[in-house]
Amino acid sequence: MSGTTKTAAPVPPAPVNLAKPEMKRTREGFGHGLVDLGERRKDVVVLVGDLTGSTNVNLFAERFPDRFVEVGIAEQNMMCIAAGLAATGKIPFLATYGAFASCRSADQMRVTVAYTDLPVKIGGAHGGISVGPDGATHQAMEEIAIVRSIPNMKMVVPCDYWETRKATVALADDPHPNYIRFGREPVPVVTGPDTLFTLGKANVVREGSDLAIIACGVMVYEALVAAEELSDRGIQARVLNVHTLKPLDRDQVARAARECGAIVTAEEHQIHGGLGGAIAEAVVQSYPVPIEFVAVHDRFGRSGKQDELMAAFGIKAPDVVRAAERVLARKRAR
Repeated sequence: MSGTTKTAAPVPPAPVNLAKPEMKRTREGFGHGLVDLGERRKDVVVLVGDLTGSTNVNLFAERFPDRFVEVGIAEQNMMCIAAGLAATGKIPFLATYGAFASCRSADQMRVTVAYTDLPVKIGGAHGGISVGPDGATHQAMEEIAIVRSIPNMKMVVPCDYWETRKATVALADDPHPNYIRFGREPVPVVTGPDTLFTLGKANVVREGSDLAIIACGVMVYEALVAAEELSDRGIQARVLNVHTLKPLDRDQVARAARECGAIVTAEEHQIHGGLGGAIAEAVVQSYPVPIEFVAVHDRFGRSGKQDELMAAFGIKAPDVVRAAERVLARKRAR
């Protein structure tokens, strides 16, 4: 590898107003995606664990009441009911908080759903720290690690409203169990209704060759903001939106490693077993390069507003910039 950083030619600005982006809730994308499905497919059914409004499945319930089941505060039972419906030919989507779907119902997800490879679609709402004031018990920051370690399970972490809506629709066509993670608070919209979404295929949302910033969820916006700041310093960062963490787009990740020579991962999740771990596993097998990780560092959550918490946990754009500086120093030292 070269001992100096080669600066790529300037790239066009990101296709979003980074200073004043449109803000929309990803959970609304989930709710609207379910309505889209309900209109197209009569085999789609929806279950919820006493969180109809919070997960926005009320939209489906109002439109298709005969295909909606309110299970109540019984998430483990809901997972098993969904498996039974899938075994009879239905495509069940269940919705609850991510903390309950991935942790409280982990055994049922593993044995009843994944072991039998049933097409149950798990909606993990209020993922990460976006649930804010509800605090540590409701702030699921371990779902990616749990879900992606289970055989047959697929894991999707969309970045905004439109991607969540498209991902929800796409999951209905996949014959395997899936988990989709989305948040509560409004987040920047960085994609549009016509942006391509393909399950298992990452999207390059900004070109660059000095380093690659690989992000998922709300961190895609933070990565774009960081890339803009780096561009002002003459550093061109490629931004890769890895909305599907399992199956991971290993080809795109390997290409980023080979062409950029350094990687920063950015996620609203624990540093252990999440996006960073998945990228590191792929890179070490294809084209090893220096990697820095922007994530929650082995801590439980706390109460507060989403933006305040992201800053307190070190997962905002300035933290991505600092990680980029570190990884570029390591790249130059090789």
